[in-house]
Amino acid sequence: MKLFSIEEIASLVKGEQIGNCKDKIHAPEQIEAAIKGNVTFIENSKYASLWESSDASLAIVYEGIKIFPGEGKAFIKVKNAALAMAILLDVFEPEPPYFETDIHPTAFIDSTAKLGKGCKIGAHSYIGRNVVLGEQVIIYPNVSIFDDATIGNETVVWSGTVIRERSKIGNQCIFHANVSIGADGFGYRPSSDGSHLVKVKHIGNVVIGNTVEVGANSCIDRGKFSATILGDGCKIDNLVQIGHNCVLGRSCIMAGNSGLAGSVTLGDGVIIGGSASIKDHVTIHSGAKVGAGSGVIADVEAGKTVLGYPASDSREKMKQWVALRKLARN
Repeated sequence: MKLFSIEEIASLVKGEQIGNCKDKIHAPEQIEAAIKGNVTFIENSKYASLWESSDASLAIVYEGIKIFPGEGKAFIKVKNAALAMAILLDVFEPEPPYFETDIHPTAFIDSTAKLGKGCKIGAHSYIGRNVVLGEQVIIYPNVSIFDDATIGNETVVWSGTVIRERSKIGNQCIFHANVSIGADGFGYRPSSDGSHLVKVKHIGNVVIGNTVEVGANSCIDRGKFSATILGDGCKIDNLVQIGHNCVLGRSCIMAGNSGLAGSVTLGDGVIIGGSASIKDHVTIHSGAKVGAGSGVIADVEAGKTVLGYPASDSREKMKQWVALRKLARN
């Protein structure tokens, strides 16, 4: 068990200690469930009222908080409690699953594959022809990486993930369980006689930048001609669909159950809320936000927030909703 004094935690998060507490801190916990020896977090004033009934020994709090810790407890004041929480979660993170051997004997690795220094490959994983893994890549059990794919240094690939042929992955990426990268794009056309649907082959690939994280059961389809591209730092939640030939800029966020149809372009720092749907060939410019459950059918200007189905300017949409409520009461 990891144990830290209040003073050590204050040093880690570079915060100001308020109050005295001699308890050793052994784990972080949400404020309602915290017990003696736990550190919790108060990011803003709406959670401050929960502190009085909390059994936590310590809280990391935003610097503008108006309450005091109380006897035998302590606060550490910081400018940003959420970022301080991220630091402590790194510190308290348990050890990852254990590899008894770096390369499990049941893993298949083609003779043409190249593995960098310090790679680990779990049981029953498949590494195809001409695959290149950088240094310290971790492949957990039951992963398939097909021909001519490349994966950069320190990338982690969790069980069940399939990385299809010719995909190019950057450094320090994380792919959670059952991610699909580089599957066929969704493309069909009626046959000339109308008797069936003709499959449109997708012969491109997927290119993913550095420090990209993709959540469990998400799918990123390969391009029809060239590449589907995710820029550096993108964070993709669980159960997200990214269609063929989409291009995402740097540090985009897509929440769970959202989806991009084919050939969507996202600028830098775009945020897509949960269950939002984006029509094909739409461009959402840098810094724009799409509210949860929205349906975007037209381009979105840089920095703009859109809501609703179909999505429109958030302030205008809110006015429409208020007007509808008033109409319903009459």
